[in-house]
Amino acid sequence: MLNIDELKFDAAGLIPAVVQDAVTKQVLTVAYMNKESLQITMEKGLCCFFSRSRQKLWLKGETSGNYQHVVSIIADCDRDALTVLVEPDGPACHLGTTSCFNDLVWASGERQPFSLEGLYALLEQRKKELPEGSYTTYLFQKGLDKILKKVGEESTEVIIAGKAEDKKETIYEIADLAYHVMVLMVEAGISVADIQKELASRHVIDHKVKQEKMTR
Repeated sequence: MLNIDELKFDAAGLIPAVVQDAVTKQVLTVAYMNKESLQITMEKGLCCFFSRSRQKLWLKGETSGNYQHVVSIIADCDRDALTVLVEPDGPACHLGTTSCFNDLVWASGERQPFSLEGLYALLEQRKKELPEGSYTTYLFQKGLDKILKKVGEESTEVIIAGKAEDKKETIYEIADLAYHVMVLMVEAGISVADIQKELASRHVIDHKVKQEKMTR
């Protein structure tokens, strides 16, 4: 394990810190730390940064309540940059989004990697910008009741396809349901990480139950 004195801070005494969700691996934000803020981060187990604009320390979440609980801090090979894995209490961005990285600059026309986090970010962007002609825009404009109605309709379609044992149609309908559920999540302010953490907690409980049954 590295000693803090082995890290290379720049001429201003700062080191960049890439903050990443420990569960989803989504990059949440990039900020800077000085030696004091890094020490506070390690002592409290909460992200503390140094604001270059205000020239002062700031504990993430102190005002918003969106604390970032640190799981680990990893230095790069040159020891002049950090990756901070965290479990966030809420959105990382001051705009209220899960991540500060939401605005697409460029994408390959040939390589289009898919992830639930990427879809979620796209839906957040749709809600923010409400582009004309978008079905997602239509759902957000109609509001919660319409979104819930669609979730109900798509759930029924999944049941019908599943009962018919039509694998291709069931996959299609599950994808439709997943999309509408994620629209609901964005509308309700529920992140992909929230669901992953809930499932992870159930996995632990289920594992304990199985162990108890085996010992009896």
